[in-house]
Amino acid sequence: MSKYRNRLPQVKDELFITDGGLETTLIFHEGIDLPYFAAFDLLKDAQGTAILERYYQRYAQMARDYRAGLVLEAPTWRANPDWAGKLGYDSTTLADANRKAISLLLRIRDEFETAATPVVISGNLGPRGDGYRADVTMTAAQAQAYHQAQIETFAQTDADMVAAFTMNYVEEAIGIVNAAKSCAMPVAISFTLETDGRLPSGDALQDAIERTDAETGGAAAYYMINCAHPTHFDAILQDGGTWTGRIRGLRANASRRSHAELDEAPDLDDGNPVELGAQYGALRNRLPAMTVVGGCCGTDHRHVHAICDAMARMRAPDARPEPA
Repeated sequence: MSKYRNRLPQVKDELFITDGGLETTLIFHEGIDLPYFAAFDLLKDAQGTAILERYYQRYAQMARDYRAGLVLEAPTWRANPDWAGKLGYDSTTLADANRKAISLLLRIRDEFETAATPVVISGNLGPRGDGYRADVTMTAAQAQAYHQAQIETFAQTDADMVAAFTMNYVEEAIGIVNAAKSCAMPVAISFTLETDGRLPSGDALQDAIERTDAETGGAAAYYMINCAHPTHFDAILQDGGTWTGRIRGLRANASRRSHAELDEAPDLDDGNPVELGAQYGALRNRLPAMTVVGGCCGTDHRHVHAICDAMARMRAPDARPEPA
């Protein structure tokens, strides 16, 4: 049975961490060929599953070291029909891959969860199209129909919630929230932003959050920002507003590069982990509800360690463990 589906613990005031850039780690640090960034494809054999298990274990141990909660995001960002179809998956094998992803995370939870480190299992969804461009879009109804099957699969497992990352236009976010609502699954929506702090569609983040809430009855458990550097959106948070209280999570990029620059870059820009951690600490004052922290493109365990360090010291000066 799902432990936290009806009472997500990360919506309180305790710190929860999540992982860094999964695809970054697999490609640049593990040397794995990852077509279409489809990490879920590793679940097709024991060797690939073991790689993913080791990856998640590192973050689970970090959460225990900090006595923090942990949100485990399934490696299923590309596990939807369009992207999986490029790798030869049909509806049956794709549903099986999504179930395997949740089973992997449940094993991690069984191994690492303690009273001080609750572990939330999240079925991860990605955009139907390219996360960096809103050039092919759906209506909200089309988006709901498209993402429904993956969410239904997660709802039939012991996943506690679903989360949609790198959302770059509002209609897809609305469709996903409605699909999750129809399955009685808590859902988080994470928007990605350009260097001007706007979605790739051109929408302002405030408008995207407020419109999604308005058209779904506020059904999303919370919102997040991912795949953008703090300097890209710091300015839009300066004036505050009630809408910022809906942002509970942040998974920033290590790099200050734009999406277009990242798309063309042959190298890894891993930025400065300590600086990124300090930027998270500074953003805590502008995002008072922020409790879920991790990384996105270019980040790895070093960045998440620095982020946790900064967040933990804001809460309790003596909470920092020895560096890993």
